[in-house]
Amino acid sequence: MSIGHVNASQRLEDQGITGLGTVYYNLVEPALVEAAVARGEGKLGLGGAFLVSTGKFTGRSPKDKHVVRTASVEDKIWWENNAPMTPEAFATLRADMLAHMQGRDYFVQDLYGGADAEHRLDVRVITELAWHGLFIRHLLRRPARAELDSFVPEWKIINCPSFVADPARHGCRSDTVIALNFDAKEILIANTAYAGENKKSVFTLLNYLLPEKGVMPMHCSANHAVGDPEDAAVFFGLSGTGKTTLSADPDRILIGDDEHGWSENGTFNFEGGCYAKTINLRAEAEPEIYATTHRFGTVIENMVYDPETLELDFDDDSLTANMRCAYPLEAISNSSATGLGGHPKNIIMLTCDAFGVLPPIARLTPAQAMYHFLSGFTSKVAGTERGVTEPTPTFSTCFGAPFMPRRPEVYGKLLQEQIARHGATCWLVNTGWTGGAYGTGSRMPIRATRALLSAALNGTLTKGEFRRDPNFGFEVPVAAQGVADVLLDPRRTWADGAAYDGQAAKLVSMFADNFGQYVPFIDADVKAAAIG
Repeated sequence: MSIGHVNASQRLEDQGITGLGTVYYNLVEPALVEAAVARGEGKLGLGGAFLVSTGKFTGRSPKDKHVVRTASVEDKIWWENNAPMTPEAFATLRADMLAHMQGRDYFVQDLYGGADAEHRLDVRVITELAWHGLFIRHLLRRPARAELDSFVPEWKIINCPSFVADPARHGCRSDTVIALNFDAKEILIANTAYAGENKKSVFTLLNYLLPEKGVMPMHCSANHAVGDPEDAAVFFGLSGTGKTTLSADPDRILIGDDEHGWSENGTFNFEGGCYAKTINLRAEAEPEIYATTHRFGTVIENMVYDPETLELDFDDDSLTANMRCAYPLEAISNSSATGLGGHPKNIIMLTCDAFGVLPPIARLTPAQAMYHFLSGFTSKVAGTERGVTEPTPTFSTCFGAPFMPRRPEVYGKLLQEQIARHGATCWLVNTGWTGGAYGTGSRMPIRATRALLSAALNGTLTKGEFRRDPNFGFEVPVAAQGVADVLLDPRRTWADGAAYDGQAAKLVSMFADNFGQYVPFIDADVKAAAIG
């Protein structure tokens, strides 16, 4: 039995997936909320938000992601970063999952990634949980109702949290698995209810497919000036570095908060919604994101709430520090209706420095931008991945290694070409620690970061005086309106200058050791930037 709007030739039965219970196609938000509540998947919260716990898995499981090793991708996949799976193991996994799914109800959403019509990817998401259908309907882009009559998905995602994988039988690392098969154009997800795996699977696909079209996929947020889509800016960064917070600037138009492409046409959002962290969220600091937590249909993931009043506790991280809310982009009043912007005039690379060494902002040459892009230095924030309980310094190339199926040099070269072709001013912004390392110092004041970014984007910061950083060689502003001068010189924020020097030397050495892997693949000017 099937319910909902779907192209008749695209029913699961006609695609070889048979024996299921009721299949619900393309239900809209109220119907998905009703189904999720009726099935006991979560609870209706204040304002109609849907409150859910994802159980054991409250973050992504990057070590459980596998790529099926076939001849068509053998020479293209970055195998050191992507665990292989044999075609035979994938076939067994798929058959066992489909057998497990027999007689159970499923929810199908036909959606697409990519606001640029020339580069969009049509995806069918088949989920065991109704709220996963609601989540992915927010996070991907929704075709017009009339489009569903002719919608033909290029890829399918089958997500079955109740299925437990067998490493010996299915060729995976553990009893949780995310398996991508580029020949079959299918992704299988099992034994995790964390909804972020759905959206990051699509991002991984686009990270593989778009470079062959000359399009740069980016783990970044993006915005543009009010009334001027051509004045665009992109914000690279891993989870927890401030992509969502800093791009949601009330004085600019939000293109998107996490995943974008840079094509011959300019910047475009892959997604149709936002997936914001809610720990310590305050209405005073981020009123629009806060308001979404009391909005009908918003998915509230892994937040503690009062069982009687349903009031959310934004400070209680006993379930996870990775508590989140998922909502459609139109919930933000200054969001772009098209998801499109021009070629970026400013490129911001966000890092969360747990060493307390980096300045709050620095201007980069194109070569230095390549160095920091390939380095991808940051600190993993507690809860984002399983097992991370406190900020952990790490290098995640291209600010998104977990989602990179190709080698880093592919993305680095694309970014280098785009910067050279269109021109952009590049900045490194530290949202991490100042006045000492994690445990001693304090987080960079958000007001200072916003003031520095505003000055960078409107051009006033470039008109001031800069000094050369002795550790990394980039330029650091000496003064900026609304920002204490001492904050711009990290060494001065430390009580012990010699201790700062020791931390700085340690961090420089870590950069150099990490960057050695890219030296055979990069240009001479980038090598020079690496030397400083």
